[in-house]
Amino acid sequence: MKSGSRLLRAFDGMIDRVLCVCGAVLFSQGPEFMQQYLQRLGGHLAEAQRQLGLFRDAAAQSGATLEQFITQTRGNPNAGLSRLGTVMNETAERTASLQAAHDALLHSSLWTRPFVFFRHLDLGLAQGTWTVYQPAVPTTLEGLVYALAGMLVFLALYHGGLKTLLAALGPRKAAAVTQPA
Repeated sequence: MKSGSRLLRAFDGMIDRVLCVCGAVLFSQGPEFMQQYLQRLGGHLAEAQRQLGLFRDAAAQSGATLEQFITQTRGNPNAGLSRLGTVMNETAERTASLQAAHDALLHSSLWTRPFVFFRHLDLGLAQGTWTVYQPAVPTTLEGLVYALAGMLVFLALYHGGLKTLLAALGPRKAAAVTQPA
């Protein structure tokens, strides 16, 4: 029986180590995903700013501010031109939203970044990021903190949940097997 319990302890220790590595690798991808998302967000922001700049130039050439130009265009009886006014307004709103998300993520701290990320998450951008996501090993303090958090979470789940559940089920199973029918 002693060799069996020694084998179980060795197996338990191996599970601990595997879970530590899995937790560290999995959680360390958080900062990397947010970095790749931020790059994608920056690209969308740059393109939105370019489009908005074109609209501002057109407004200036007609002697109006962008807001005045949008109002004039939206009020045009021609349905196509009226729709263009709506598109310009939506572009201005989208640019402001992208800028706010970009600035918030860029200036967030290690501790607030996950919350800021989820608060400003654009599901379309996140999905696009995920489709081209390349896992990496971040060598930053943030990557280390996330890796340590992953190790702790996985170990807590194992020792606080799964291991306790297995231990609770183990003696009952053994007792049921040893009792005569």
